[in-house]
Amino acid sequence: MAKTSPTQTKIIVPSSVSMVSLLGPRDEFLRVAEKEFDAEIHVRGNEITVTAAPEERVLVEQLFDELVAIVRSGHGLTSDAVERSVAMLRARDSERPTDVLTLNILSNRGRTIRPKTVGQKRYVDAIDQHTVIFSIGPAGTGKTYLAMAKAVQALQAKQVNRIILTRPAVEAGERLGFLPGTLSEKIDPYLRPLYDALHDMIDPDSIPRLLTAGTIEVAPLAYMRGRTLNDAFIILDEAQNTSPEQMKMFLTRLGFGSKMVVTGDVTQIDLPGGTSSGLKVVHDILGGIDDVYFSTLNSHDVVRHKLVGRIVAAYDEYEARREADSNRPVEVGRRPGTARP
Repeated sequence: MAKTSPTQTKIIVPSSVSMVSLLGPRDEFLRVAEKEFDAEIHVRGNEITVTAAPEERVLVEQLFDELVAIVRSGHGLTSDAVERSVAMLRARDSERPTDVLTLNILSNRGRTIRPKTVGQKRYVDAIDQHTVIFSIGPAGTGKTYLAMAKAVQALQAKQVNRIILTRPAVEAGERLGFLPGTLSEKIDPYLRPLYDALHDMIDPDSIPRLLTAGTIEVAPLAYMRGRTLNDAFIILDEAQNTSPEQMKMFLTRLGFGSKMVVTGDVTQIDLPGGTSSGLKVVHDILGGIDDVYFSTLNSHDVVRHKLVGRIVAAYDEYEARREADSNRPVEVGRRPGTARP
């Protein structure tokens, strides 16, 4: 098939947009665009000339349109934001990069928390629109972090009176009374990741006061039993380590004016052998109920080190190959895994 001839277009950047903000210090963001596209990109003044095959040229035009819109909205660009914008455009997602990367959830000490992928934005939107939300996905996809940011946002906006954070202390079988030390010393190792996230979102000096007043409660799942939780934003983390009975117990704590977010990774279940995960079966039970939403995140939504996303994808591919091999019929007279003669 004949190669498509390149075409050329010129993009005029509005005078109100700083070229340094758009292209980055020492053209760092321009270099990212050149690496991501099979295109020649030249800049002269506020004019960007793009030479590429028609499909690539259109994508480059769309990218700079989005980057200009982000800068004009008052948000700064990063190399990561440019790379994620390219990924969204190539995936032809219905969400524009501008809509995803300018959705501010929370700002604290000069740091703003916002979604970084289409999957994360849809998850955040679902939290706004539903009462019970399940977020299932691998490590590093922001499941719990974004939920906590939305909880703090709701508390600050007086939409709820308190935040309740819980996770199963599965390593102790939730039999905390048998562990040495005070209650705080017993549960602290299991809940420390939630405290760490809180310190990113709230002035650390005010956290002890909020905990003492009960405005923020961090407790193991066993301590939810028998309660009705009204006017609260409730987050169950590490939900893959709940049994179906524990999951039912937790969900039925929901009171008036409350919202629940349940997060977990069904590939990292630490339950004793033979115990089924409440998170794995809950979709079959609640999938058709109104005001219950299931968000599934994947390796494309990983926002930690880039290598983490590739590791997650590699494990997914390995599991898919292993499942395919286990379902393949074995020829009579040949042991599984041996080559044909």
